[in-house]
Amino acid sequence: MAMSRSSATSPRHSTQLACAVVVTVLAARWAAAAPPVDANGRPKIVKLGAIAAHVVETTPIVLHDRLYRFEWMRGNNPDNPFRNRDNQQQRDYFRFVDVATGEPTTPFAEGYRFGSAFVEDGAVYVTGAGNEGGWFGRHVQMFVSKDLKNWTSYRALDDPKYGICNTSIAKAGDKYVMMFEILEPPGQAGVRFTARFATSSDLKKWDFTPPECVYARDRYTAPHCLRYLDGWYYNFYLEAHDGYETRVVRSRDLIHWEPSPLNPVLRNSPEDKRIANAKLSEQDRAAVANARNLNNSDIDFCEFDGKLVIFYSWGDQQGTEFLAQAEYAGTEEQFLRGWFPDK
Repeated sequence: MAMSRSSATSPRHSTQLACAVVVTVLAARWAAAAPPVDANGRPKIVKLGAIAAHVVETTPIVLHDRLYRFEWMRGNNPDNPFRNRDNQQQRDYFRFVDVATGEPTTPFAEGYRFGSAFVEDGAVYVTGAGNEGGWFGRHVQMFVSKDLKNWTSYRALDDPKYGICNTSIAKAGDKYVMMFEILEPPGQAGVRFTARFATSSDLKKWDFTPPECVYARDRYTAPHCLRYLDGWYYNFYLEAHDGYETRVVRSRDLIHWEPSPLNPVLRNSPEDKRIANAKLSEQDRAAVANARNLNNSDIDFCEFDGKLVIFYSWGDQQGTEFLAQAEYAGTEEQFLRGWFPDK
């Protein structure tokens, strides 16, 4: 039976239909790959909620295809194993936690603090400040392991004029750059706290950059997380503003810095108090519910399982602080670029 003119599909119509299908598929793929943004065009960070009490500064890493969370455990942590017989002396230490199982590794680096972790060629490099200043250090020690069980260590930075707190390492081309937070000497630190930098070709021998390589001397700008992409250094730091909020600046030379027009990266919000860890004790849940929250600080992140895993701290910046988790449904590259949109 002959097909009627109205029901037949002409070659031209078939071509148009095929093109429309292709355009639809490509648009769907583009939408799926497009970096997520919030209503204000900022990289969309989804806060999952609180996962721990008494833990505030951490680094997520991927080692041998598993996600771990590096943790600096403070001396006043109730689970601290380093105590004397009278339960008076408490020592800081480091550990890793397998995020999937919640199992911690054996503690290491007793007495060190303000730690951060970096992975290169199947090995983990952990930087930690000493305790010569009481609550801060005068040197940075490097701890190295390939299995999170056996550790070697050596001095990375050692200059008694510096008062050192947080550290973070990024790879920049054929060199490594360490950002370290200083509160002394006054001529370089300015208003506490300030980012200073050192470089290395092998993660062993480190050289201080010129003293003008800082951010920033004029106000409270406590640095925490350093990243590098396409010639830009990204410094995620804590700004004292309506409480304390995380912001980001970038630089090509570690001297001249450009703030993101979309700052802040994180600020305190009710989502911080969600309970994202089913194993959190009733006591800790009550502490979360009753805590004063004026801070989002100590951000760090890594790519895992197709998204950016983010950890940060919240609380009152006076000792009552909690660890929280968030995520960004994109890559680290998209996240970094997203804070500095094309003009």
